[in-house]
Amino acid sequence: MLSAFLSAFRTPDLRKKLLFTVGIVAIYRLGATVPSPGVSYGNVQKCLETIEGSTGVLNLLDLFSGGALLQLSIFALGIMPYITASIILQLLTVVIPRLEQLRKEGQAGQAKITQYTRYLTLGLGVLQASAFVALARSGQLFNNQCNEEIIPTGTGVPDWLTLSILVMTMTAGTGMVMWLGELITDRGVGNGMSVLIFTSIAARLPSEGWRIKESQGWWKFFLVIALVLVVITAVTFIEQAQRRIPVQYAKRMIGRRMYGGTSTYIPLKVNQAGVIPVIFGSSLLYLPQLALQFFDQNDPGKTQAWIQNNLVDPTSPIYIVVYFLLIIFFTYFYVSITFNPTEVADNMKKYGGFVPGIRPGKPTADYLDFILSRITLPGALYLATISILPNFFFIWLDRQQYLNFPFGGTAVLIMVGVALETSKQIESQLMQRNYEGFLR
Repeated sequence: MLSAFLSAFRTPDLRKKLLFTVGIVAIYRLGATVPSPGVSYGNVQKCLETIEGSTGVLNLLDLFSGGALLQLSIFALGIMPYITASIILQLLTVVIPRLEQLRKEGQAGQAKITQYTRYLTLGLGVLQASAFVALARSGQLFNNQCNEEIIPTGTGVPDWLTLSILVMTMTAGTGMVMWLGELITDRGVGNGMSVLIFTSIAARLPSEGWRIKESQGWWKFFLVIALVLVVITAVTFIEQAQRRIPVQYAKRMIGRRMYGGTSTYIPLKVNQAGVIPVIFGSSLLYLPQLALQFFDQNDPGKTQAWIQNNLVDPTSPIYIVVYFLLIIFFTYFYVSITFNPTEVADNMKKYGGFVPGIRPGKPTADYLDFILSRITLPGALYLATISILPNFFFIWLDRQQYLNFPFGGTAVLIMVGVALETSKQIESQLMQRNYEGFLR
């Protein structure tokens, strides 16, 4: 991989793309540190130093934004509204026939779906920005553990105007992040949105690692690093694993030319669902914590105490088991709606393709469904196991404020996946420019 990057910098065209990508990433990280208008930067820093324990699903969102969310910067929402909009439209494609038709129209239909995704991203940006501003005003952004005024009042400016400007600024920041990601995709290297998420998570590594060193000592710090390297190795191995279904295309005579007669394969990955089931499971587990807000905080009852101890505490055995089962369920659910064996079999039959030993049509669809159901189980178990590793880190470190540390689970899955995808893209472009024949 290192030799590929060195070769890339020696190629003028690829070097420009890499430098362009680095420049966009630098702009993104700069925007993640610039505070939004109306936010007291000093008070926010005091709250970040004084809070203890987790802030729920906000830790995951703060991780994806590179620490910009809890600081309420202009890029506080990060790329999450775009990811949410993409997932919603992907799920609606199965339900709404119009979206299904657009998906089948090729590049023109995909451009229309992308346009819908942009509009939905801005709409979700307004909703999320309003929600986070409301949480900041009420003190729940930091679990009511900070008494500092995040958004000062009585400054001579009407409160409604301050809040409106703050929401518009954060929404505009979401639009700009989406634009920066598309610039990387078009003119840089790799998928822009994935690269920005990778950058946000990587930006948290030094600070979170130093927190572990300061509180636990050097030996636990190095032990965590060693465990992380083992996890990264395992994730890399599984992410590359795939079941290849051989496909043979029959020869066809079109005019005076012969087409077909080639052999290829359908790559079915072990982790066919990616990181989406982990995001779904994490979001669903936030609902019990949200329900606690409707209880009387001064007089907690038995129900509230049970929810707090079993469905909110990440070190609880019930929390870990529920999280594990949710990820397995969402893995099967997401794979079932994103990979349609019947549609794949029909497309193969249309172009004269068949699996050797399997008849085209429904037998091919049944065969693909059989293979997919068998490899989805180890993929689901792999995702669930990797995702609950941070919970065991919390138990081992005996601290709960590490819920947002990027040393396991979702963070490792995203970072390894993006690194592999980007390195493959760089390597493929190098092969196009440095092709070597049989004779050297």
